[in-house]
Amino acid sequence: MSDYLRYYVPGGTYFFTVNTYGRYPFFGEERAIDLLRESWNTIQKESPFINIASVLLPDHFHCLWSLPSGDMDFSTRLKRIKDGFTQPWLASGGYEVPVTDSQKRKGNRGIWQRRFWEHCIRDARDLENHFDYIHYNPTKHGYRLRPADWPYSTIHKYIKMGHYHKDWGSTLPSNIKNIELE
Repeated sequence: MSDYLRYYVPGGTYFFTVNTYGRYPFFGEERAIDLLRESWNTIQKESPFINIASVLLPDHFHCLWSLPSGDMDFSTRLKRIKDGFTQPWLASGGYEVPVTDSQKRKGNRGIWQRRFWEHCIRDARDLENHFDYIHYNPTKHGYRLRPADWPYSTIHKYIKMGHYHKDWGSTLPSNIKNIELE
């Protein structure tokens, strides 16, 4: 079994990738998107963090968070967001992917991949690379020709602010060509 070590930095800024179980496209349904948004907003109010950037695709999401000074507990926040989606999703008749008996005994459900991937942001360049990676992701996966055409992304906020042009990402941005984060 692998040993997973998390890098905890109080007040740190982190990039996350959170996948559904078996990369099943639960978030191809509006009801699932709404439930995840509700869970996310609830947890963000209860345990504050700054969501710098995020994108939701049918089978995973990426986000960049900055935690409050002295706080390094991103794991609990992500677990609570996942749980806050799973319970109402299943209660409302949502389905789950079958899991093995061993996974069931460990309390795993067929909604989320058990673990998530995190990366502590090191500097301004690392932040910008991951920021762009998040916003380019719908195009990378072939969902849209331009990132601005994907509705579930913070790119729209940054287009309004002038950080991106609406056609940004129509071609692969050079600063993320060699980033492989999933």
